[in-house]
Amino acid sequence: MPPILVIGASGAVGGFLLTRLRAAGHELLALSRTARAPLDGVQWLRGGLDDAFVAPAVESVICVGPLDQFVAWFERAPMRSLRRVVALSSMSADSKRESLDAAERELAQRLAASEQRLARHCEASGIAWTVLRPTLIYGAGADRSLTPIARWSQRTRLFPRIAGATGLRQPVHADDVAAACVAALTDAASGRVLPLGGGERLSYAAMLERVRAGLGFATVPLPLRINLLRFVTRITGRGGGMVQRLTHDLVADNAAAHALLGWSPRVFNPGPECWQTAAAPDPAARADASAPTTK
Repeated sequence: MPPILVIGASGAVGGFLLTRLRAAGHELLALSRTARAPLDGVQWLRGGLDDAFVAPAVESVICVGPLDQFVAWFERAPMRSLRRVVALSSMSADSKRESLDAAERELAQRLAASEQRLARHCEASGIAWTVLRPTLIYGAGADRSLTPIARWSQRTRLFPRIAGATGLRQPVHADDVAAACVAALTDAASGRVLPLGGGERLSYAAMLERVRAGLGFATVPLPLRINLLRFVTRITGRGGGMVQRLTHDLVADNAAAHALLGWSPRVFNPGPECWQTAAAPDPAARADASAPTTK
């Protein structure tokens, strides 16, 4: 099989993606700004997405790094042999459009614009494309939502309990996102933007309780009220969008991903390994999708 170029290989999804692609027998070229340990089946390319990086001749690219940076590079990169692009975006393109935080609104606009630019460039160049929009990704100790809470709790032995946080969440494990990327290398989902959510929906408060239950150590609950959090955000001018979303549903419809890719993500039963930065496990050794292993 022709090699696949993986961009963002050292990120949250990247480790799981390399493991899955290697298990499927693919030869891989992986881009990294820093030196990486040798890995069978992977040729590391040193560099970043700038004018100095010249893409090798490949038929497929999977980008699990920042979408806007990838698109800006891709639009000016000569890749005549390229036939397919699979790129990771985020449900933030939709969920943060009306955030109280200007930075979050700008992020939503940038993601949506990048998706559109990617589609236009691929279609003009005769390249098949698929964009995947995951919800909150967990499992690699790299997310900015649940991992900071888990690590703070490890230091303090306290855990927040937010009364009234009724907004539904659908955290998706990084390895399940990687599985969707691999499945999208076929024509089944070409020209589609596919939402990806985890295997169940639960309230924000219930999601936190699942995290707490799987930490592996005892904690003391720290009750917090939404009105108090709103007051703090008004005083500090920070976090308004996050508090705003505590009562809003942030979920994804997996019907298209299931129908087109056969994708079935696990339910949310995280263990302590989910909040640690570590190498991705071999998917062949993964337990049942409902097992307490990893957003």
